[in-house]
Amino acid sequence: MTNHIQEASGVAIKREPTRLYEDNALCVAQIREGYIKSDTTKHLPPQFFSYTQELEKNKKVDVQYIRPSDNATDLFTKALPTSTFIKHVQSIAMRHL
Repeated sequence: MTNHIQEASGVAIKREPTRLYEDNALCVAQIREGYIKSDTTKHLPPQFFSYTQELEKNKKVDVQYIRPSDNATDLFTKALPTSTFIKHVQSIAMRHL
């Protein structure tokens, strides 16, 4: 929405790649370096990696590794211990639950 308003107003826009955080180190390596054949990837088609690798090379996305303990999206996808839940709630500014 912000980009649309800036374009309509004639304001110069600095396009930055979409930043994606991933807590799987092998996944990050495969996106940056291409398909890596291993026992854990044998069920994934290599075509998937060519598309995501192209996005990375063309600076459309920037995939960055994040430690699993710092991954706030776990708040929405996993049952967490109370202390971890509170940490992630505070990290995304949802203090009043």
